[in-house]
Amino acid sequence: MEKLEALKISSMRPRSNILDRPLSKGKTEVSQSIVALLFSEIVQYSQSRVFTVPELQTRLHDLGQDVGTRIIDLYFVRERSSKRETKLTQMLLFVKTTVWKNLFGKEAEKLEHANDDERTYYIIEKDPLVNTFISVPKDKGSLNCANFTAGIVEAVLTNCGFPCKVTAHWHKGTTYMVKFEDFVIARDKQMEEK
Repeated sequence: MEKLEALKISSMRPRSNILDRPLSKGKTEVSQSIVALLFSEIVQYSQSRVFTVPELQTRLHDLGQDVGTRIIDLYFVRERSSKRETKLTQMLLFVKTTVWKNLFGKEAEKLEHANDDERTYYIIEKDPLVNTFISVPKDKGSLNCANFTAGIVEAVLTNCGFPCKVTAHWHKGTTYMVKFEDFVIARDKQMEEK
């Protein structure tokens, strides 16, 4: 009888849908080793369908764009109280902090603006999770699996109204070079004048 009553009480509690929970509450649900295993399988699968390192990096970038599109949609569905950033610097800080924390459990190390080009910014990550558990064969020495993350960042920024191209480079660990369209910079300057 007691078991039946306990069953009734537990079935009466509202169940939390995974899509309704904030992203920040779910980051401890998946272990780093599982993410590493799945990502290494993605790399192996992609590698079996290409012939050169640039093709593999492009494929990883494209897969990252698919993930980035879904991540930003999911973030705004779950975090209903958050506001949409309209200024470029604030959006880049959102990516460096909030997006990075939700994806990798920590912020990216640095955000820098290029001295010679107002359209270019750099997000620097010393030890990207996507490169941590990948051993690169000698014949593919220039491979940077962080192109997957570059695709995520590009999709997040583009889908938030800041069209850009993002590439990953070996410099100070991994540096993501974010190059915005001209009109994004012009729009941001116009907003600062107001």
